[in-house]
Amino acid sequence: MAEDTAPEEKTEAEKVHALYDVQVEITAVLGTAEMPISQILKLGRGAVVELNRTVGENIEIHANNRLVAKGEVVVVEDRLGVTLTEVLKISQSLKQ
Repeated sequence: MAEDTAPEEKTEAEKVHALYDVQVEITAVLGTAEMPISQILKLGRGAVVELNRTVGENIEIHANNRLVAKGEVVVVEDRLGVTLTEVLKISQSLKQ
């Protein structure tokens, strides 16, 4: 008699659980700026680069370079952190 040796189908929960230990780089983007290289070459210690965001405006949270959330900068002991104010749906994130 031949035994069925086909691997068992994994449930959706088991498939997702397999991803739990995958490392993802999280980046908090305070803002961006564009300038010509000639201006960049003139930058030195103490120079200020003006970003495209205003004080109090939400920053972007990226996971592996994909926008996934927005939040506010906070201080946690002696470090910076982010309080999430909006978590984007997968469909919104995929459009970015």
